Amino acid sequence: MFIERGQQGPIAILTLNHPARRNALSLALMRELTAALRELAAADRVVILAAEGPVFSSGHDLQELRGRSEEDYREIFAACTELMLTVQAIPQPVIAEVQGVATAAGCQLVAACDLAVAADTATFATPGVKIGLFCSTPMVELSRSIGRKRALEMLLTGRPISAALAADWGLINRSVPLKMLRSTTLELAESVAAAARATVSLGKAAFYAQAGLDTRQAYSQTCEVMSANAIAPDAQEGIGAFLEKRAPVWLE
Repeated sequence: MFIERGQQGPIAILTLNHPARRNALSLALMRELTAALRELAAADRVVILAAEGPVFSSGHDLQELRGRSEEDYREIFAACTELMLTVQAIPQPVIAEVQGVATAAGCQLVAACDLAVAADTATFATPGVKIGLFCSTPMVELSRSIGRKRALEMLLTGRPISAALAADWGLINRSVPLKMLRSTTLELAESVAAAARATVSLGKAAFYAQAGLDTRQAYSQTCEVMSANAIAPDAQEGIGAFLEKRAPVWLE
């Protein structure tokens, strides 16, 4: 077992717990994490993704990337892709809690999460170019998080960036002292969990659905989503509560 499971009220906490291997994203770990995320899909309101040890994740397990067939590599990278898509497909927002180094596919995992908080000592890098294996799949999430030129600087140089710069570039939401990392992450998670679960789930799905569309298509799609949302019981309750100056009571 590579994933430790915890709970804080409506917030599920999944912790990468293989520090001896720098929480490398082995095929087994990726499959276990994907399964754990899917199991949570019908339950909690928010998921925190944390890690044990000084390294959040060092990326793919290089022992699995040596001397294999091309088909083996396709299987590994397909499992990684499935993990990243699952993070964004489940209805709960996923918050990365980054206590240390996040490199290559580990950096990709942070970028794939909906939100991220990091210790101010954490660093982020996509150093594959230095070992002859360009971080092509990490590039997908990285470029969508921080933009073309910033992503290419990280990808082409392999140099790490600080948590402060990662926050400035939009890879993470904020960096805080390590001793404040869990409390800050929980505060963010609790703020999200305070909203109606159905509304948050709908909003997350709509965000990713419109992200790749042009402006007119995005408006067309989100207009339909918002119209359907407006007649939902939670929306009517929330609007009524605001107008009546009281706290809303969500269905779930």
